[in-house]
Amino acid sequence: MGYVAAVLLAAVCFGTTGTAQALGPDADPVSIGAARLVIGGGTLGLLAAVQWFARRSDPPRRVDAASVAGARRTLPTWASVLLGAAGIVAYQPAFFAGTAANGVAIGTVVALGSAPVITGALDWLTRRRYPGSRWLVATAIATAGVALLAFADGDRGGDASALGLLASLGAGASYAVYTLAGKALIDRGWGSNQSMGAMFGTAAAVGVPILLLTDASWLTTPAGLAMALWLGLVTTTLAYVLFGAGLTGLVPATVSTLTLAEPLTAGLLGVLLLGEQLTAGAWAGLAVLAAGIVVLAVPAARRVPAPVSEASPTVEPWTSS
Repeated sequence: MGYVAAVLLAAVCFGTTGTAQALGPDADPVSIGAARLVIGGGTLGLLAAVQWFARRSDPPRRVDAASVAGARRTLPTWASVLLGAAGIVAYQPAFFAGTAANGVAIGTVVALGSAPVITGALDWLTRRRYPGSRWLVATAIATAGVALLAFADGDRGGDASALGLLASLGAGASYAVYTLAGKALIDRGWGSNQSMGAMFGTAAAVGVPILLLTDASWLTTPAGLAMALWLGLVTTTLAYVLFGAGLTGLVPATVSTLTLAEPLTAGLLGVLLLGEQLTAGAWAGLAVLAAGIVVLAVPAARRVPAPVSEASPTVEPWTSS
């Protein structure tokens, strides 16, 4: 499967989150988020551990020397894992705080629209890896589509809360942090599932006490359990297996922009499964968003990764440096 296709499929999985919640029972969003993290993150961690034990006798995979050198100029391995886990844990409460303060429209456009920009800027600052002018154009188009889609709902407009905006920006930054941390681990020679599993498994451990502190009685109902399993296994485990696969061959800024297919998927599912009616502005937003993704995805799909030189070092995953 191509790297671009993997990321787009991950975004489709992400995009089913809202529909799954709408079809499930009413529950505290914090409790839902914690359950999703515990089930999905825990499964990712278990998958990574099983793969590591199964492959201990395999020779270390060859990785590009420049990528390893760049990763080692940033953070040690253990710090990358903890930083990525912190970003994962911080994302959902920041996102929900932003939407609670300023409404779904403003909260969504600031969080989702800022994530690709912050990811590209941080990657450029820390790794001197400029995403390229095509990424810049595609991100601008896609973000404009997100804005049109979000504000077409007629949510709050002129009196946005500054703290709410900061929370939404925090969600975008949290996404950027765990994306870059995952890429740093992959650049060190870790497998994509090991990278995602280490970060999400650590985050899942943090999610357990959060879940226990909330009213999780909804999990005892068949509908609640089904919703939790979908959110955990499909929108987290499967989605981040695909997300990690895409990260192995694409720069983080490109991955972050491609995942803007999430609101595109969510909008279409709302019409097809929930009977929602979209305004002309919302349809225009979906079209602009899709155009931005196409601008980035089509050329990227044609790229062939450079072959790894035989002189490149081998790196044993799961080791600190």
